[in-house]
Amino acid sequence: MSITFDDFLKLDIRVGKIIDVQDFPEARKPAFKLKIDFGAEIGVKKSSAQITQHYTKETLIGRQVLAVVNFPPRQIGQFMSEVLTLGVPCDAGHVVLIEPEQTVPLGGRLY
Repeated sequence: MSITFDDFLKLDIRVGKIIDVQDFPEARKPAFKLKIDFGAEIGVKKSSAQITQHYTKETLIGRQVLAVVNFPPRQIGQFMSEVLTLGVPCDAGHVVLIEPEQTVPLGGRLY
């Protein structure tokens, strides 16, 4: 299925910095609960991410990531995920986060 460039522009993908990470033992697959700061315009949002294979709580704090910020919130167990943190699968199928190569301003939009 193809989409138009205007369809792509409907996705609001922004840079945020992970400021808090908690275990999510209630999740069906191993996951963390993240708090991500997207800067003054968007603020801090919550996300659930199945990234426990490649990351620890300690290595995630301060890391910049990309996330879709304009999807409706999604209930995951008892947790309300507000943004979709983006990643791609490694050879084993585990999520590797998409992150800027350099530090960039929080809230910057992907284009």
